Amino acid sequence: MKKALFKPKPKTPVELVRHARELIIFVESKTCTRESKREEKLAELSKTILEIRTVLYGNGESEPNPDACTQITREFFRDDTFRIFILYLAKLKLGARQDATHVIANLQRQRVNSQLIASQYLQENLDLVDMLICGYDKEGDVALTYGAVARECIRHQTVAKHVLESDNMKKFFEYIQLPNFEIASDAVATFKELLTRHKSTVAEFLSKNYDWFFKDYNSQLLESTSYFTRRYAIKLLGDMLLDRSNAAVMVRYVGSLDNMRILMNLLRDSNKTIQFDTFHVFKLFVANQNKPPEVVSILVTNKHKLLQFLENFNCDKADDHFQADKQQVISEIIALQYKDQPCKSLDNCEVPC
Repeated sequence: MKKALFKPKPKTPVELVRHARELIIFVESKTCTRESKREEKLAELSKTILEIRTVLYGNGESEPNPDACTQITREFFRDDTFRIFILYLAKLKLGARQDATHVIANLQRQRVNSQLIASQYLQENLDLVDMLICGYDKEGDVALTYGAVARECIRHQTVAKHVLESDNMKKFFEYIQLPNFEIASDAVATFKELLTRHKSTVAEFLSKNYDWFFKDYNSQLLESTSYFTRRYAIKLLGDMLLDRSNAAVMVRYVGSLDNMRILMNLLRDSNKTIQFDTFHVFKLFVANQNKPPEVVSILVTNKHKLLQFLENFNCDKADDHFQADKQQVISEIIALQYKDQPCKSLDNCEVPC
């Protein structure tokens, strides 16, 4: 009965955030020398992070209180507590790190006086975003945690624009091909988010960086020896080129003979899924009403083999829309004639019979 009388008063939302901050600072300080004391404080930190998560998401029986969520959000972005959290993420144990990741994700969506203050904060602390992207250089669960947090941060258009325009964007061509499949897959998810979420920003980036971006995209991803990389790359390429906001980029891409060579080779891939996704990009080359003479020449040179391939081409994903597209492509190829003197046949680009 005595113990019940002296039960500690529950911490307020603001107190929870301040307590978590104090605990991180303490366990990182030189004064925390005893391992037992450190473990005690880490356990307390894990419990506090879970309590913060519960306030933000609710406890399963009741919905989160909007005023409590606002208090937590304000406190996180005051006195750089958010920065401290991000910097300490990698040192948390897995369970606490997962809870912290959920907290950080929730904060990206919280509005205070109709303002996404997480977005405003990150604009002034873009080095944190750079650190998260470079987290793919780390190993195991830490890399996956940084990737998950990075995707939450690039929900904000200004943050995504920063990453797209930074040198870190070029690193994704390496991250996607990392030998660790889980980390490579996570990098793929972040790369896709960067190139599909914010339409106007992506269109501007692709237009300004067309030459280097598609040179690397073609050589490192579409022509990769890795099945996983090719499959992901051709699917994302289709998503980008078929997006109306990227119409100008699409026209430029399908006007290139080198690009068509790569696509014709991918049509020969042994994997049906890659062939299917490749077809949805290849049809853009055929449908282009302003094909350069060299593109027309190659299509005419390969007309018989292309038609033979397309007539027999089918897969599990085929539906009425696919069949209609295929018939349209066949009709376009049948109608093709040389516009100019035929150019030399393209090496290694013939489709299978």
